[in-house]
Amino acid sequence: MKLFLLIAILSSSPIPSLSVSPRIGDCQPASCGNVTRISYPFRVGGRQPSYCGHPAFELVCGGDGVPALKSSYDGYYFVRSIFYHNSSVWLGNSNWLHEKSNLGKKIGIGIGAGAGGILVISFVCLLVYKQKKRKRTPSSSLQLKQTNSSRQILDLELNTAQYRTHIFSYEELEEATDGFNASKELGDGGFGRVYEGKLRDGRTVAVKRLYENSYKRVEQFMNEVDILSRLRHQSLVTLYGCTSSNSRELLLVYEYVSNGTVADHLHGSRAGERALTWSLRLNIAIEAADALAYLHAVEPQIIHRDVKTTNILLDNSFHVKVGDFGMSRLFPLDVTHVSTAPQGTPGYVDPEYYQCYQLTDKSDVYSFGVVLVELISSKPAVDINRSRYEVNLASFAISKIQSNELDQLVDPEIGHHSDSEMKKMIAQVAELAFRCLRLERDMRPPMKEVLEVLRGIRDGANNVENVGKGALAQEDAYLLRKNPPYSPDSVTDRWMSKSTTPNNSA
Repeated sequence: MKLFLLIAILSSSPIPSLSVSPRIGDCQPASCGNVTRISYPFRVGGRQPSYCGHPAFELVCGGDGVPALKSSYDGYYFVRSIFYHNSSVWLGNSNWLHEKSNLGKKIGIGIGAGAGGILVISFVCLLVYKQKKRKRTPSSSLQLKQTNSSRQILDLELNTAQYRTHIFSYEELEEATDGFNASKELGDGGFGRVYEGKLRDGRTVAVKRLYENSYKRVEQFMNEVDILSRLRHQSLVTLYGCTSSNSRELLLVYEYVSNGTVADHLHGSRAGERALTWSLRLNIAIEAADALAYLHAVEPQIIHRDVKTTNILLDNSFHVKVGDFGMSRLFPLDVTHVSTAPQGTPGYVDPEYYQCYQLTDKSDVYSFGVVLVELISSKPAVDINRSRYEVNLASFAISKIQSNELDQLVDPEIGHHSDSEMKKMIAQVAELAFRCLRLERDMRPPMKEVLEVLRGIRDGANNVENVGKGALAQEDAYLLRKNPPYSPDSVTDRWMSKSTTPNNSA
């Protein structure tokens, strides 16, 4: 529980009573949403004449159908209820609309009338901030309507110490991207388009512009700000800041990573430039695994939930920057999984997550297994141009590994045929990918172990062949079942869910 005490304002000087005006009796109570019979000293702006209330207690009835009271200290608060019997008003921030008052603020307002037509107003504010379960995401109704009052509240949340991020003006970022010129576009994804920009201080940045028609855009925005402002790791993209929600658009500002994505270099727009060497591919795998192991080790644990080669960026030295945390989850402490409808990218989604709706850190491990297969094959995770049973890269890779046909999987451009040591290392990475792609999550190694194995392969550790020894022989039975349910090739709308349930047992 945190307590915030606002400055108490006590006016002992007489203020001319508004009640002496003969017109005050003509004022009819007004309503806004669930708050009814609003009367002196409150008044609803635009619905009641100015003489019907004191200027300090003017309410705004926004599009949400909830009255808001402007505080001279820090923006607007939603009015939950007015208690005339004890001269108090119950206020809430934006989360109250969606969290059944997990966050409540009470402000006592003294209302009194002096003799002889003199009114003395005492305004003493005591803000009690209660936090039992914190959830920063506004609901879709707030996202769609975005009234001025709700934006002010979101601004307040963004500027709290927990986010520790810089707030850019929309005008500065519009200028940095030449008005979001199409020539500055770097790419797009499920929730926004990314532009190259140059700030006034000379820094080159990547600016993500969230789609206006995405009903989850505010959720994605808040999620990335929340998570990236917590993290510091050399292989994670750095968030420089964002716009306030009161700006024209929701924009996120990242460090500029200039060399495209791993997908670009393996099978995308940069694949024709030159094939990635084996040493580069292995180093990419190690750095990406290091980033994911870090996410899984922090408290609270973070599940990326969208690990894929298009979210692994490369700088000019081919060092990794893992990005796009819009779907990531802060994992509750002391739980084994979170029950939630599957979200992710076709071909990378953990089959057990897909079937059982249980998200764990092993879901990221499965997705990383697909990334490993991409690194050795240069093939995309899903390709409808492949034969029917090879559309999904994970199932294709497992088939080739089990049938000892690894040469049909490995990209010949790597040049492994004439290098026995490289061929051995590729086989070891393929075996590790096989372990990551096991259908039962408990049979997959944790990311920390994946990282250790990859480093051992790179360093030529003597014991690398003994790590997970017997894995191919001991646990093949489940994988060898006819038509196993590999990661789906498509994700349907019914998967999308905003509700999640933490569980204490698997």
